[in-house]
Amino acid sequence: MSDTAGGTSVIPPSTVVLVSGGSRGLGLAVVTDLLAQGLKVAAFARTITPKLRELAEKYEGRLHVDSVDITDTAACTRFVRAAEDRLGPIDGLVNNAAIGQDSLHVHTSVEQIEKIVHTNLTAPLVLTRLVLRRMLGKGLRGRVVNITSICAQRGYAGLVAYSATKGGMDSATRTIARELNGRVLANSVAPGFFASEMSAVLGQTQLDQITRRTPTGHLTEPDEVVPVIRMLLCDQTNINGQVIEVDGGASI
Repeated sequence: MSDTAGGTSVIPPSTVVLVSGGSRGLGLAVVTDLLAQGLKVAAFARTITPKLRELAEKYEGRLHVDSVDITDTAACTRFVRAAEDRLGPIDGLVNNAAIGQDSLHVHTSVEQIEKIVHTNLTAPLVLTRLVLRRMLGKGLRGRVVNITSICAQRGYAGLVAYSATKGGMDSATRTIARELNGRVLANSVAPGFFASEMSAVLGQTQLDQITRRTPTGHLTEPDEVVPVIRMLLCDQTNINGQVIEVDGGASI
């Protein structure tokens, strides 16, 4: 239940958060951080890494994990139900699962474009719909954080379809915030490029160019993004419908 402060509706911090793509990289860092804050977490990914399994053992009773492909709607539905049975109603969602791209648009097959759009845009929207319907049906007020990218604001060669999906999620974030009219806080966090498997497809030359153009002089680290996600999920905040960039100034 929410309360009021100075006549303004206040949405309480999340207590049970679903994190997609939670087995490595930023997703794993988010899961680890939220557990350390005392929250309950449900995390899925196509492959459960040893590190995520170690967390599940360490935080038994507070972390529910399973191997789920986000494009499998039935599997996502089963996961959400199982997570709620074990942890309680979900009142927070972090859409982090995504796949990258490593080809110029003219050389990207129709099948690959469809796969990128389905994984990075359609499936997260379907998962968000599922979680929101259950959340609102229980009379809860919650929070949604979509992990997008500075690619949605600035063009990078070889990432046309990927960038389009991240821009779509940013637009969806603003519209969800408007549609739900304060019952749910919805925001995007747009990191810069990580030194990760996904960004490695750009090649070292392009990554070096991005680093040189970044005022802080280094690529984004997960530890720089996690506190922003935590704030949007856990703090009493009036931030809603926004895209928060964490990129060292690369997109300015």
